[in-house]
Amino acid sequence: MTKETVLSNARIVLEDKIVEGSVLIRDGRIAGISEGKSAIGEDFEGDYLIPGLVELHTDHLEAHYSPRPGVRWNKTAAIQAHDAQIVTSGITTVFDCLRMGSDEDGGFEKGEMRDMADAIQVAQREDRLRADHLIHLRCEVSSDNVLDHFEDFEKDPYVRLVSLMDHAPGQRQFQTMDQYIFYYQKKRGLSDEAFAKFVAKRQEESAKYATPSRDAISKVCAERGITIASHDDATLAHVDEAINYGVRLAEFPTSIDAAKASHGAGMSVLMGAPNIVRGKSHSGNIAARDLAELGVLDVLSSDYVPLSLLHAPFILADEVGGISLPQAIAMVTTTPARTVSLNDRGRIAEGLRGDLVRVRRDQGVPVTRSVWREGRRVA
Repeated sequence: MTKETVLSNARIVLEDKIVEGSVLIRDGRIAGISEGKSAIGEDFEGDYLIPGLVELHTDHLEAHYSPRPGVRWNKTAAIQAHDAQIVTSGITTVFDCLRMGSDEDGGFEKGEMRDMADAIQVAQREDRLRADHLIHLRCEVSSDNVLDHFEDFEKDPYVRLVSLMDHAPGQRQFQTMDQYIFYYQKKRGLSDEAFAKFVAKRQEESAKYATPSRDAISKVCAERGITIASHDDATLAHVDEAINYGVRLAEFPTSIDAAKASHGAGMSVLMGAPNIVRGKSHSGNIAARDLAELGVLDVLSSDYVPLSLLHAPFILADEVGGISLPQAIAMVTTTPARTVSLNDRGRIAEGLRGDLVRVRRDQGVPVTRSVWREGRRVA
């Protein structure tokens, strides 16, 4: 039996404009868009109707699974808690980040993330989850066991995004030792001698493992059509390396030059939505708003605060000249979907999935009022 839903009297955020009207959803797909007032369907009373948000990089599941050092929560319970907060933030497609590679700094045991991925997929089959969950593997290429962890996923069709990371001192995010000292010496209370040994070990591991790991992982991704992301690129040499690996997503570049070069090479430049909300980076790197003003910001990620993905586009539209609300919303819908080849979502257009969000926002923080995934109301 055909199932139809009409959402009426909404401010519909299309890819290039906002229109006042109604959207018809039929059997989970958008079947029509009409302008003008209507007495039929759910009355939005002038609220915004936007595409369901597409989240490419969130560490939020990890926070639910390991809420304290040494604590492991029930996987299904952690996934459901994560999913609930994701959906009520307007996110209908989420790439759950799973960490590949561990060392004394943290991480998970071999097989632990495979078990988490299995739990996500079981939860989806059992209809426990409201968002569409896919997998993003965060590969710490300087780790000696990253390839062992990665091999657990070499045949998993849910893996649609892989990022190549190196958090060793002197690399990428930690170009200066000041940042590394803050993160690893002061927070851990290490003596100068202990910290020097820690730094030397991490640098040796990076020199030994980073390039072979990048080569092996990117080869598998190319063979399977998985989108590759670079991470924390700081220099033009980093960008050239990313181009050679076939990278399509430049996550969190740490310099304006790297961001400009990545964008110019056709990569989607991703920055954190919390960076927009706070007005600065939590780690002292470049401000995402600066990249937006330069026209080289393409995608936002909630990173560690799910609601920021809905909040940040409204801030950009309010405060950055030349960025309209449709352009800002595209950073969390259309562009991330296209970057990872999810061409059936991310826009309000006929034939696409009925992934939609009702948003009320007069001023300040927007409110998610209702969420639909494939035409089914999930929040």
